[in-house]
Amino acid sequence: MSIHEITTFAADYSKSQVVMSEHLVSIFSGRASQNLADKIAKSYGVPLGKTSVITFADGEFQPSFDENIRGRDVFLVQSTFTPTENLFELLLMADAARRASARKITAVIPYFGFARQDRKDKSRVSIAAKLVANLLITSGITRIITIDLHADQIQGFFDVPVDHIYASNIFVPYIKSLNLPNLTMASPDTGGTRRAASYAKNLNTGFVICYKQRTKPNVVEEISLIGDVKGRDVILIDDIIDTGGSITKAGELIMENGASSVRAFCTHPVFSGHAYEKLTNSIFTEVVVTDTIPLKFEHEKIKVLSTAELFAEVIRRVVNYESISSLFQIK
Repeated sequence: MSIHEITTFAADYSKSQVVMSEHLVSIFSGRASQNLADKIAKSYGVPLGKTSVITFADGEFQPSFDENIRGRDVFLVQSTFTPTENLFELLLMADAARRASARKITAVIPYFGFARQDRKDKSRVSIAAKLVANLLITSGITRIITIDLHADQIQGFFDVPVDHIYASNIFVPYIKSLNLPNLTMASPDTGGTRRAASYAKNLNTGFVICYKQRTKPNVVEEISLIGDVKGRDVILIDDIIDTGGSITKAGELIMENGASSVRAFCTHPVFSGHAYEKLTNSIFTEVVVTDTIPLKFEHEKIKVLSTAELFAEVIRRVVNYESISSLFQIK
């Protein structure tokens, strides 16, 4: 066989493998992420797989796949926000896929719950993020795709590949479209300094930091501002808004220091407690979030940007063994 024939054969074989792999992809959803999973499947170009869940009288439930997945690359879309049943449902689906002879099982976890417990910050507590990682691997999951982990080092808790993408791929183009004349990025706490600095570098602008002290979780005792915001259009950037207390206080502080406007951007809208009420009464021009967690209801100040196309593109590249590094280079 000549060199030309070998090259042609290799190219044709490679193309056939890509086409074959495209036909062997199945995307399924847990009950917590049905809307997002449906958008991801449509963006990828396949129908969302059929599943069902049997619930027993005592609350026990049993998810099942209602179609053949033998030898297929299975992608399970499920955010693991409260209640904990969402996480357990993902584990059961992964175990079911493994026992049904799926070729590969990838968990697409838009919001990775328990990520705030990534270390022992006091005696006699669990490192819950590591425990969750162990459970996911034990269930049969062979790859993780997620976005904006609360702590980057959680990737190291897994012994399987983790594709950790960033919401900046979605937020930065939207921020640019606002055409704010005096843009400044801000972090609502010192823990988010790196994130705010990354956005500021990409957008060629400055950033400020809000320094807060807590007496206990979700309660801010004191907050102060590091940096000048007078006459600036400020964007507070964070990965999570939980009760909304910290970020609304940070917004008030920024406006008190002479900012022209302030907006909040966050990837994961947890919105627990009185968060919606706090955001309604806040000084934010708008609050921009993604759809990693579905909103309980529409809100006049909240704008939702979808992550579906970004996740679909990552899935496509994973299936075709293509690099995803370019997704970290915002254009």
